Amino acid sequence: MKSSLIDNLDFDKITPILGVEEDEDHDEGAGVATVKKPKVKKPRLYKVLIHNDDYTTMEFVVYVLQVHFGKSMADAQGIMLKVHNEGVGVCGVFTYEVAESKVAKVSREAKENGHPLMCSTEPE
Repeated sequence: MKSSLIDNLDFDKITPILGVEEDEDHDEGAGVATVKKPKVKKPRLYKVLIHNDDYTTMEFVVYVLQVHFGKSMADAQGIMLKVHNEGVGVCGVFTYEVAESKVAKVSREAKENGHPLMCSTEPE
């Protein structure tokens, strides 16, 4: 008859999985399993910026801010006025992939509607 793998194991030479020590008098870590979780850094964030130009209408900028960035009418108008007066405005802060996706969508929609609106990302 075949012997199984378990029958051939020497249990005295196996280290306990949970860190339980055989010596009951030894208090260090007895009976407690600890798992070290790797430290994960938060992803770097990027600002999505809209730049002013002389051709894109203020209404289109407000539309873009509402549709692509979920801004309310009041917030969108405030950002649009900042872009108009200062030359650039922050639409939102996202992870790199999301920020690049937003820039691509805004640029595509602006081009489709005949506006030269420029949108870019910048590390926060």
